[in-house]
Amino acid sequence: MATNAIPPQEQIKISLANASDFARIHAIDSETNISPWTVEQVKSSFNAGHIALKATLESELIGFLIYESIFPEIHLLSVAVDKTQQGKGIGRLLMQTLFQQAKVQDMQIIYLEVRQSNQIAITLYESFGFKVDAVRVDYYKKPKPEDALLMSIAL
Repeated sequence: MATNAIPPQEQIKISLANASDFARIHAIDSETNISPWTVEQVKSSFNAGHIALKATLESELIGFLIYESIFPEIHLLSVAVDKTQQGKGIGRLLMQTLFQQAKVQDMQIIYLEVRQSNQIAITLYESFGFKVDAVRVDYYKKPKPEDALLMSIAL
């Protein structure tokens, strides 16, 4: 699926991920995240009751979003899009679906941590209205210590 054409958004399907998606989620996370989760951490996340959304195009998983839902809050844990599909609005679709889920669940806030150097993600979050609440010094340990921005949005 290595194409640079932007797929029509109606061709991208957002649905719940399941155990058969662990390997592909891990693969995308490994290629896009400088400190990716292990397959065991992905499995553990599911076992802990976290919710994972997947974006598929022609039945190929091309992106995911993982969150924890504890009323009245949602904690966005991870979001990533296959490198060949980045810049095509897939992350935005995943985030829009998260906001729809939050509304259905009558949630009051979504919060997240993001590497201070991850300007692409920060720009995406800010476009949804997220604001920086605090800085967590040296929150990320690998591959080198880096601060995290704690961001949130009231719903």
